[in-house]
Amino acid sequence: MRTKFWHGLLSVVVTVLLITNAQLTSTALRNQQIALPSAPTSTILVAAAASLQKALQEITPLYTRANPSQTINYNFAASGVLAQQIEQGAPVDVFIAAADKQMNTLQKQGLLASGQINLLTNQLVLIVPKQSTSLTSFRQLIQPEIKRISIGEPRTVPAGQYATEVLKSLGLLDRVKSKFVLGNNVKSVLTTVETGDVEAGIVYITDAKSSDKVKVVAIADGKLHSPIRYPIAVLKSSNSIAARQYVEFLQGKSAKAVFKKYGFGIAKP
Repeated sequence: MRTKFWHGLLSVVVTVLLITNAQLTSTALRNQQIALPSAPTSTILVAAAASLQKALQEITPLYTRANPSQTINYNFAASGVLAQQIEQGAPVDVFIAAADKQMNTLQKQGLLASGQINLLTNQLVLIVPKQSTSLTSFRQLIQPEIKRISIGEPRTVPAGQYATEVLKSLGLLDRVKSKFVLGNNVKSVLTTVETGDVEAGIVYITDAKSSDKVKVVAIADGKLHSPIRYPIAVLKSSNSIAARQYVEFLQGKSAKAVFKKYGFGIAKP
């Protein structure tokens, strides 16, 4: 009887030990799973022409939804100002300019990781305050009642550069440049027209479409100015694989749909 008793007791002890060991092992495995490192995060700094602001801000959640470990920060300004910041060492990952000039300058200085890609196109338009009836064409800008015309600073704002090219091609530049009110980016030009501080302004069609306080009275013939292109490139100073993924995403269907919504054209490869 005693032998049977001790055998039974030993069997119970062994069973308890096995169960306890299994529980400890299961707990350890759960702890190991909890301790697994999360996916590495990365932040991309994008320097982009001011005219892209609304479109890119709408595209951002589409990108981060597909790439949840990534964060996109933006610096929106005139392309010339952004290029100067990059030349001075600003830690930019991706640059999107509103003209070839600024991107070409950075490429010549060896600041791009690889070649640039033409992403978008745009059109240049003449706008007036919504209730205005004073203008219907660029040529009417010489009229004496038109006292102030807002354009971007041509040295740093591509839209201003294109505006002077149009006016020069039409033989109007010397006759209207004394009327210029220069903006530090295309958004500021739009604002001066919205508020009625000027009688007219020259902006991109995408900017005009974003406002219900102005109206387009003329679209510049593309032959009157340099091609309006938005090149994009990854900077050599960026070591981020995410930067290249972002550039690829902007060339995809979902991003293109947003760009088209805001009036941009898609550049041909």
